[in-house]
Amino acid sequence: MAIEFGRVTPVLRIFNEEKAKEFYVGFLSFKIDWEHRFGDNTPLYMQVSRGGLVLHLSEHHGDGTPGSKFIVAINSVDELHAELDEKKYKYNRPGIRHEFGKSVTVIDPFHNQITFREDDKK
Repeated sequence: MAIEFGRVTPVLRIFNEEKAKEFYVGFLSFKIDWEHRFGDNTPLYMQVSRGGLVLHLSEHHGDGTPGSKFIVAINSVDELHAELDEKKYKYNRPGIRHEFGKSVTVIDPFHNQITFREDDKK
């Protein structure tokens, strides 16, 4: 039997729930799927998604490393760029880059970087 790999779900370290929601929900238009805390005054762990992209965001010490970077395949960098540019988000105004395909990189308030890349080969 051949090995098959499933979906990857990155766990990104966050330090401020309000800033995380402002960025991921407000700016990137993700939706909150669920939130979890072990009790009052405990760290947040939540899942956000948009289309087929699912991310886990965690305030827990040891979950993820601030400043992580990953690449997400996307079908239209131009469309995403226009959507983000239209929002005039105060803290992030990404441009389009042309390296190994067309891409847009966003950096969250915790210095995690997500590069949305459209493959050159069409």
